[in-house]
Amino acid sequence: MDRRTFIEKSALAGAAFSSLPLLTALKRASPYRTALIGAGWWGTNILRCAIQAGESKLVALCDVDQNQLKICSEVFSKLTPDKPKLYKDYREMLAKEKPEIVIVATPDHWHALCCIAAIESGAHVYVEKPISHTIKEGRAMVNATRKHGRIVQVGTHRRVSPHNVSGMEFLKSGKAGKIGMARAFVHYGGGPGQKTPDAEPPQGLDWDFYCGPAPLVPYNKTIHPKGFRNYLNFANGTLGDWGIHWLDQVLWWSEQKYPKKVYSTGGRAIRQDNTDAPDHQVAVYDFDGFTLEWEHRNFAANNAEKTHPGQAVGVYFYGTEGTFHMGWLDGWTFYPTNPNKPVIHQDAQLNKPDDQNIQQLWANFLESIKSNKPPICEIEVGQRSTNVALLGMLSYKLGRSIIWDGEKEIIPGDHEANKLLSRNYRGEWKYPQV
Repeated sequence: MDRRTFIEKSALAGAAFSSLPLLTALKRASPYRTALIGAGWWGTNILRCAIQAGESKLVALCDVDQNQLKICSEVFSKLTPDKPKLYKDYREMLAKEKPEIVIVATPDHWHALCCIAAIESGAHVYVEKPISHTIKEGRAMVNATRKHGRIVQVGTHRRVSPHNVSGMEFLKSGKAGKIGMARAFVHYGGGPGQKTPDAEPPQGLDWDFYCGPAPLVPYNKTIHPKGFRNYLNFANGTLGDWGIHWLDQVLWWSEQKYPKKVYSTGGRAIRQDNTDAPDHQVAVYDFDGFTLEWEHRNFAANNAEKTHPGQAVGVYFYGTEGTFHMGWLDGWTFYPTNPNKPVIHQDAQLNKPDDQNIQQLWANFLESIKSNKPPICEIEVGQRSTNVALLGMLSYKLGRSIIWDGEKEIIPGDHEANKLLSRNYRGEWKYPQV
């Protein structure tokens, strides 16, 4: 197959894939009672796609921050005639409104409790990535999904992006040759920053509830809204945030479930602000037959390796026939080893205004609910990708390598490491049963 034929067929396949769920999803007689937990900008973005799909009746918005609730409510007052009730406590919301679909778009440390509670209430769930803050939380989420027979879709939307789909077809076809190494990376610019003094929480924010099962720390505006990902009490830094997307691409290609050995190092060479996540990090994962490397930097934006104006992100797959870059805004590109062969490229097909493909992922979610078949990014798929990121963070925190038994989900004979598979919850919050 020549370059033009391949690109034409890939583009057609991608377009067909991206539109297929929208064409085949038959609307049921009554819309799904839908609720959102976590009414920040990203939760609002997901819910917007749900409302635009035309099969949801918005019954509730829930957030510990009344300021976020107000903004979110105003957005949807213009998009739907529905009059959702506003809640602070997700437990009260689930009990009173009995939603059929729940979107969980909270900070990471709340994903497990909110998702499991929604499943136990009888709802199907769309949960944002990474699915959990710790590995045992993720296992508890999978177990709850299986026990109650619910559909749980994880927001790893790159599994439905047309260029990611066609790129996987290219890789799995063998056109890149035998792949012995993959390197996933995210490079952003930035400087040392500065310290921001703690303050009293703004009126309308229940800060104790925001911290929830995590340690109760003083409020700081660099944590909320939007900044929680670089605070290890609430998330797992850049590896936990961006890493799951690109590490998931490697699991998708390899069809392997977990690495055998992990080593990570990094630190805070530049950052001098309030955050405590590493500003640079490298993680190396040993899989059967290949090695995966992760790296990120939140400084020195690396203009030498930008794959698109303003960004350097993605995965390089290194094969005997050439190097394949799976990107985001720039689609994918294959650079053949043979200089006589042309470079092959496919542009991305992303939805505006967010340059993602949540619309297609939501359509797949609805089809899965109707057919009772697993969605593309079902909970265990998301758990495996989350685990790869969390294992890198676990090694980073230990300062040494670990051996991973992926079947038993333990680190054999390593009590110190196994303690980091979970963490103590604070106050009234009870760690989910595994």
